[in-house]
This record gives sequence, structure tokens and C-alpha cells, in this order.
Amino acid sequence: MPGLFLPDDDATAALGAALAEELQPGDVVLLEGDLGAGKTALARAIIRALAGDPALDVPSPTFALVQPYDTPKAPVLHADLYRLGDPREVDELGLSDNPAAIVLVEWAERSPEITDAATLVVSLAIPPGGDGRSATLTHR
Repeated sequence: MPGLFLPDDDATAALGAALAEELQPGDVVLLEGDLGAGKTALARAIIRALAGDPALDVPSPTFALVQPYDTPKAPVLHADLYRLGDPREVDELGLSDNPAAIVLVEWAERSPEITDAATLVVSLAIPPGGDGRSATLTHR
């Protein structure tokens, strides 16, 4: 899919809602991009849409590594592998324990196992000039 321009947080939330509609139990979504590119903002929008709660508290999983959510569509696991010390540590996180879960992963390149399991890759980037962000979606 060609790149999308997301001019603001509302556009990011709209993309998250659209992705939430498409996601199915068992999907593994990789959220790629540099620090500040909007990975957590997009994950937050997806989770809120799946939960049907626009005010749901969705903290970054940077320190917990994984945040679980129960949603009407499927259980959701939001993971941030940035602090993962060794790719083998991903097994301890339980990301593949429930085949019905929707798994959203930031910094997935730290685990080839997770990268290989991806069904969708969302690459986010801050365009030249720093306004908004661009998103490219790749289905696998």
C-alpha cells in the first residue's frame, strides 16, 4: 500500500480505528519507526478502537514490556521490545501463547521470531520539515 500522510493526532487515531476494523484474532502487527515517529500513538488508537473506549488508559509498554487488554474482538497484547536484552527473552513475554490474541509490537526487529510471525507491518516516519507523519502498510 502506498504511503499515507497523517497530518495530526486525529488522522493517526483515524488510521488506528480503520486498522482495528481490519484486524483479526491471531494477527501480529509490527509498528516500525524511529523514536517519536508515533508507534505508541498508533497502538493506543488501535487498542482504544478495539476496546470501544476512546478514553481507555493505554500506557506505553516500554518498562512493563507487555500490556494486555481484553477487548470484544480479541485479547490484545501491546509489546515494546526496545529494552529486550536478548532475542531469546521474547519467549518469556508470552506473545505467542494465545493464538487468538491480536499482538501489536514496537521495536520487533529485536526478535526475528516476532518479525517472522507478522501479518501486517506499519512503518511510521516523520517527514522532512517535521510536520505530521507518514505511514506505510505492508500486509504479509
